[in-house]
Amino acid sequence: MPKVRTWQLATGAAVVGLTLAAGAVAAAGPWDSGQRKAERARAASHGPTGGAHHEPPIPKPPAPVPSAAPVLTALGGPRTVTAKEPTAAGDLPELLGPLLGDPGLGTAPAACVVDLATGERLYGKRAETPMVPASTVKIATAAAALTALGPDHRIPTTVVAAPGAGEITLVGGGDATLDRARLGELAELTARALREHGPTPKDGKQAGNDAKPAPKIRLEYDASLYQGPALHPIGPNDNIAPVSALMVGQGRLDERTTGAATRSADPAGEAARVFGQLLAERGIRTGAPVPGRAAAAAVPLAQVLSEPLSSVVERMLTTSDNDIAEALARQTALATGEKASFTGAERAVTKQLRRLQLPLAGTRFADGSGLGRRDKVSAVLLTTLLARASDAAHPELRPILTGLPVAGFSGTLENRWSDASAGTGLVRAKTGTLTGVNALAGTVVAPGGRLLGFAFLAAGTPSPYDAQPALDRLAAALAS
Repeated sequence: MPKVRTWQLATGAAVVGLTLAAGAVAAAGPWDSGQRKAERARAASHGPTGGAHHEPPIPKPPAPVPSAAPVLTALGGPRTVTAKEPTAAGDLPELLGPLLGDPGLGTAPAACVVDLATGERLYGKRAETPMVPASTVKIATAAAALTALGPDHRIPTTVVAAPGAGEITLVGGGDATLDRARLGELAELTARALREHGPTPKDGKQAGNDAKPAPKIRLEYDASLYQGPALHPIGPNDNIAPVSALMVGQGRLDERTTGAATRSADPAGEAARVFGQLLAERGIRTGAPVPGRAAAAAVPLAQVLSEPLSSVVERMLTTSDNDIAEALARQTALATGEKASFTGAERAVTKQLRRLQLPLAGTRFADGSGLGRRDKVSAVLLTTLLARASDAAHPELRPILTGLPVAGFSGTLENRWSDASAGTGLVRAKTGTLTGVNALAGTVVAPGGRLLGFAFLAAGTPSPYDAQPALDRLAAALAS
């Protein structure tokens, strides 16, 4: 089992030769319930950040907002069964069969539909066949992370200092959501602690025109938490940065961009450079940052935390964020004693899904994002995952359902639901798109308020402009 360093926040410690106050760390991170609501709102409305899809989205205006009553009913209230409601597996072949024959779905699409209240399979076609899932594999990544870490887990980014060494180290904890604003908060906490307890003029003079400038502090950065190759097997790609335990803005060279964008080849070094600039803006002079390892005797100076894992998962699923997905796979590895690498993450994710008693025959999780083609997932696995997430016995998995994009309204389904307008607002689903591979897996409120889980996987698709509408029609058919 790899050793993972955990920083214990002390009430006081000798840092750069002086004693630190304990409050430097406690100020970081959102805590109250009002902030949590804001986090959820941001996760639901966040623009595309992960660049999950290789093809551009199909621009379609959303349909009118549906009545909320069916949605609320499906979430736990009483429902009324109508005569047209599909109530058994025998009702669905006639409904879905012709739609699965759409040439836009290739020659052998897979499908599975289940009743999420009972777990009963209502329909299956090649449901057990392992197929390339594209970004729908993020559902499995989310389930593994939530099972291993819990929905309240937060990922730290820490600054530590060794006593008397005149240096500080920025330590990456694997937070792929770290942005410039939160790194600025960390710089503020660090500068405050250094001004109060770090190396400052001690020649007896009052600060003023004749005061000596504060000496430069050596700045190191430690991204050693992750192991193995940082580059995704697909190679350099605008859809994902090299996987690093330390990054800011997901390694984008232009901080104003979202979605697919040119990434730094060294996200950790770039994050440290930005951190040095933020310290300089706060009056702390550092030299050029250099890579290193936090000393064993180092103690915490300042820390910021990610949002709770539940919110991070929601953001990943809503926006199909590849950087977050790979980070969560590695966090799962760390939590389960595996190496934080692509190989270790695959073992860890598989281990956690096995704990959930899922059908894993033929499956493979070579990455957490679905950008690679070595991943293999079956339609029945995806629907079983959705059933577990809706089960009251697994409340930790509920963010999987709440993070799914809403047809016609949010995330990767926001502009993709006019031809299949019957499902607008009633379908929530994770999309998946690679060249020649298209998938859709999620939930739908059927007539009478019945909540169904579905997964449709297609390979050999001629074009996303044919495959995506065909998948949308399948999901909408369940709602209409």
